[in-house]
Amino acid sequence: MLQDGPLLGPALELVDACPQVERGVLPVPYNLTLAPGECALIECRDPVQSTFFTDFCAGQVPVGSGTIRCLGLAWKDLDAVRTDALRGCIGRLTLNKGWVDFSPMQMNILWPGLYHTYTPLQELVDAAVRLCIDFGLPGLPTVYPTRMSAVDRQRAALVRAFLNGPSLLLLEEPVQPMDDFYDAFIMQLTAARDRGCAVVWISSGREVWQDYIQPGMQQFRLSDGGLVSVRR
Repeated sequence: MLQDGPLLGPALELVDACPQVERGVLPVPYNLTLAPGECALIECRDPVQSTFFTDFCAGQVPVGSGTIRCLGLAWKDLDAVRTDALRGCIGRLTLNKGWVDFSPMQMNILWPGLYHTYTPLQELVDAAVRLCIDFGLPGLPTVYPTRMSAVDRQRAALVRAFLNGPSLLLLEEPVQPMDDFYDAFIMQLTAARDRGCAVVWISSGREVWQDYIQPGMQQFRLSDGGLVSVRR
């Protein structure tokens, strides 16, 4: 079973974690420790590197050496059932979004929660509607992804990431400074962290989080050399 109650250790921990496969990215060791409610800000200008790193954190890239623990559990020690259950605790926003174009947007948003968790459908729908409105959509979209604007698809991607109260958020380029839903994103991010959700926020430019940085917040640069701590 996954742990019940408050998490006593790190929400995400990479200890000399080196990927088993390269997928076009150098297999260097990564080190990162995030406590519940903590946020790591990562600058990365390579979209391939960005997605590879979040895939690695989410247990979708095999670990060759070292260890990755998510919510206290090492991915390499889990069977398929427990792996799926653990991924139900993660909210993701990837650069490619992964929309299934022949399915309506509401199913694209709801599927992760339906597949990875036992949350009742109506409860998921109600929560999704509230998030959609918070992010500036009129409600839960019922059209196909291709019929929505790029901006509204980004809103929908944020809804999907925050839905079901994740314990870990892995966010690639979630917002830009001029987005009209930037303030809504910050409010949802703050609320998630207040309830103990750890966050990895990756952006190609540091200016997007300049107004959000708080004392003691971890900052990194992600490149072929790995994850390098940045002091400002």
